[in-house]
Amino acid sequence: MAARPIWKGQLRLSLVSIPVEMYSATNAKARISFRQIHKPSGKRIQYEKVVPGLGPVKADDIWKGYEVSDDEYVVIDPDDIDAIKLETKKTLELIQFVDISEIPPIYFDKPYFLAPTDELAEDAFRVVRDALKQTGKAGIGQLAMRGQEYLVAVRPCGTGLLLETLHYENEIRKTDEFFSSISKKPAEKELLEVAKQLIEKKTAKFDASAFKDHYAEAIRDLVNEKAKGRKPKTVHAEEAPRKGGDNVVDLMSALKKSLEKSGSKSSSKKPAAKSAPRRKSA
Repeated sequence: MAARPIWKGQLRLSLVSIPVEMYSATNAKARISFRQIHKPSGKRIQYEKVVPGLGPVKADDIWKGYEVSDDEYVVIDPDDIDAIKLETKKTLELIQFVDISEIPPIYFDKPYFLAPTDELAEDAFRVVRDALKQTGKAGIGQLAMRGQEYLVAVRPCGTGLLLETLHYENEIRKTDEFFSSISKKPAEKELLEVAKQLIEKKTAKFDASAFKDHYAEAIRDLVNEKAKGRKPKTVHAEEAPRKGGDNVVDLMSALKKSLEKSGSKSSSKKPAAKSAPRRKSA
């Protein structure tokens, strides 16, 4: 079954408008999910929308409400919301361009694919794609959908474009609440050098296919065994042994052992540094 676009509209660069379609870049079905089941009957549990003291309500009687204080709401007619006219409902205009590396990772939210709607739109689409690719820039704009206006970044992705929704500045928590008690004192120099060597030995190109969702695999095995009427096998997660003590000697020892362990697995080894000549004894 062909994927259905989440949004259709115009991608605008100055006076150039390109008809595009937007698709989700992630597959929610790949993740394990459960349904709530009534054990005695084996049937799925359903939920009804109810009002306390009144019981179930009709869908047409459900409006949106904005809470202004405890249990006090401003009720809004859905038609009033639909009547709000935003240009970003149909047009995504790239109003600013930034280096991709300038956007802090914490601002990125969810990825989507952008593709031209037809062959007529493809020529202009490729111009924008290649211009972003060759300049190393991301286009910033705003897009309205699903009752919200999103801040977005658009960048090249293969032969198409990747659109990523971004958090607004007021949605990001300040770090002071979480990091204020952490000392600004730099790490011990010797420990830092060993840690950097360990990072170097374990450095490689990112390859998502090298990582598997072990929990999801264990759940699928469990479901298969249950479906076949067999007793499921017990799965034990491997956990690295932990040692007590948090002093510098224990940390240095742990780092050095990690460095030795990773040395045989590393594919990008650096030549060992030349040691100072040993002094001759008298």
